[in-house]
Amino acid sequence: MSTDTIICTDNVKKLYRVGGEEVWALKGISLEIQRGEFLSIMGPSGSGKSTAMNVIGCLDVPTGGTYHFNGVEVAHLTQDQRALLRRHYLGFVFQGYNLLPRTSALQNVELPLIYKGLGRTERQAAATEALAKVGLADRAHHDPSELSGGQQQRVAIARALAGNPEVILADEPTGNLDTKLSAEIMQVLQKLNQDEGLTIVMVTHEADMAAFAQRLIWMVDGRIETDSPTSRAA
Repeated sequence: MSTDTIICTDNVKKLYRVGGEEVWALKGISLEIQRGEFLSIMGPSGSGKSTAMNVIGCLDVPTGGTYHFNGVEVAHLTQDQRALLRRHYLGFVFQGYNLLPRTSALQNVELPLIYKGLGRTERQAAATEALAKVGLADRAHHDPSELSGGQQQRVAIARALAGNPEVILADEPTGNLDTKLSAEIMQVLQKLNQDEGLTIVMVTHEADMAAFAQRLIWMVDGRIETDSPTSRAA
């Protein structure tokens, strides 16, 4: 594992018990992600891609194998320590925008900063800067109902950015959008990767969206079947 490696999984396995049966969602995932990479994870339903994202996002811990984030073994952390890691180092973007209604874009972006203990002035400055990075500086005081789906997802990206994370984890970020808006969201993520040096890990089922990344992981039955650069990286 090099000093530029931010995420490293070694033979990670994940077992779930469902109705008395054992289900191995991950069957030995070994993966290194370097700082500044933009990685897409694809695979059919049940391939384990969402479970892999949950482990990488410190929302779940492996049943077996090891996972190091920034050189720290995540399985050795307490639940509270994993929560702190998520709060300070990770930003999450989901298919559903998860914005609070009747609350301005600025206030939605500020919300996670409250939990980080930032004062009001500092929160507003960070939220304003994050909205500007996604091209929504002029929509800061609009409620979600006054924004298009693409704009709402931009607010969600800004919310993930506001805490100054090292990694953005995006789970089907274009799943609720049409083709044109999907491409716009991917261009936002690509620009953040290129200009800000953000590491981005994205789960998607759309090959044309995955092509915006530099690298594509294809998963089948809880294993990585292929790991290859995209045409963007060529």
